[in-house]
Amino acid sequence: MPIHKLIVQGSSSISFLYLLLLMLNFLKKTAAKIWADRHVKKTEDFKHNAEKKQEELLLSLVQAAGKTLFGREHDFANIRSVIEFQERVPVADYEDLKPYIEKVKKGQRNILWTETPEYFAKTSGTTSGSKYIPISKEGMPYQIAGAQSALFHYIAKKGNADFVNGKMIFLQGSPELEEVFGIKTGRLSGIVAHHIPGYLQKNRLPSWETNMIEDWETKVGKIVEETEKENMTLISGIPPWLIMYFEKLIERNEKKITELFPNLQLIITGGVNYEPYREKMEELLGGEVDIVQTFPASEGFFAFQDDYTRDGLLLLTDHGIFYEFIALEEYGKPGARRLTLKETELNKDYALVLTTNSGLWAYSIGDVVRFISKNPHRIAVSGRTKHFTSAFGEHVIAFEVEESMKATVEEFRAQVTEFHLAPQVNPEEGLPYHEWLIEFEKEPEDLEKFRIKLDQEMRKRNTYYNDLVSGNILQPLMISKLSKNAFQEYAKSAGKLGGQNKIPRLANDRTIAETLTQYKI
Repeated sequence: MPIHKLIVQGSSSISFLYLLLLMLNFLKKTAAKIWADRHVKKTEDFKHNAEKKQEELLLSLVQAAGKTLFGREHDFANIRSVIEFQERVPVADYEDLKPYIEKVKKGQRNILWTETPEYFAKTSGTTSGSKYIPISKEGMPYQIAGAQSALFHYIAKKGNADFVNGKMIFLQGSPELEEVFGIKTGRLSGIVAHHIPGYLQKNRLPSWETNMIEDWETKVGKIVEETEKENMTLISGIPPWLIMYFEKLIERNEKKITELFPNLQLIITGGVNYEPYREKMEELLGGEVDIVQTFPASEGFFAFQDDYTRDGLLLLTDHGIFYEFIALEEYGKPGARRLTLKETELNKDYALVLTTNSGLWAYSIGDVVRFISKNPHRIAVSGRTKHFTSAFGEHVIAFEVEESMKATVEEFRAQVTEFHLAPQVNPEEGLPYHEWLIEFEKEPEDLEKFRIKLDQEMRKRNTYYNDLVSGNILQPLMISKLSKNAFQEYAKSAGKLGGQNKIPRLANDRTIAETLTQYKI
């Protein structure tokens, strides 16, 4: 039987895919395919009636929360349209909702949603410290349903249900949960671990004791020991940490991953754009892979790839989330227009704003998306609202730097472990420039030609950057090579090694760049 290799890309709540696969292990392959075919047919309605159903969804959420503290303060009783909602409920970030969440944390009910949350997903924040994202009893099933739908689409369209056997692993944070006034609280991946039935635990790796280890290097070493002799059919995690795990396996066994695990069929990965890691992952795996991207988060499961012949992720418009979009160039400005699904345009960047059945109201999640198609609505994640470089007015975003790097790496057959872009506003001599700090796995034969190509790709994707270079306001970008494991060492020093931690690919200041300077070659 041929081995079907699959990569599913998403983020922390990608663990629900893992949970579903464990459950599917108890179904026959034929039954799984029939079930998947039926599911895909049922999704056709929301795919092609999304715009109408979105407005209906918003009004149902408003009605459900009418008697909550937030609902009373924002006159939910008199909201009859999207426009009236937008007039009464301003766009909020975590700091805006924090006073309400603090009330919930103290045990108060009917604050943001009709009851207290079933869980708090605890995430790290840069300005607010730890964030406590509520997950209601209505919201949790949609997290699972999004993952379920992604897998069923794959089974139905690829005809492959063989990947439900064997041992499975998710490189995740600790499943230990604390209680905040009776609300179970922890990392989302840890919450998911508690939803796995006991009779399925025999398929799950690593052991519970290993999963509880907080130190990431120690944990990965133990995971290697527990998995290297097993029949692994599913491996999942964020790309940088998968690479770290794979490298340790190869170092110990002197075999490529598909040699070590000949029945490996499925890799689930998420949290960051997979493309910059593609060549490195393929080298470690030793074979070609299919890619099915997903877009989940603590706030909800938003999208997944349902068509493997094209780019774009299907936006889940019937999963308890009402979406609004703010043009990136207007985001943060007074009076910025909030667009509904039907008002968006193709190939334009929007800040994503959510209203959910867990009590998040007009919440700016910080992600930037662009529409690839409109019927059905498919998106690409193009960056973060806080991760950009615009020291000179160019507003470079993650999508542009990642696509530029991808094109350059492919032409020169180089391999990049990780990179970070920061502005150099006051160089010792010459004009300012963008500094790219790059850790190469395989350095290009001619670094200068690589640099020129990378600059050309950036100028092609960002007209403002092109104008600045053409107008002699900036000089072309500069590359600083970093030593091996530089980003891993940086993550360790910053307390961000492992789990769901991610290092920003670009910044508008030199905070990260200055720390990385110590690793320059």
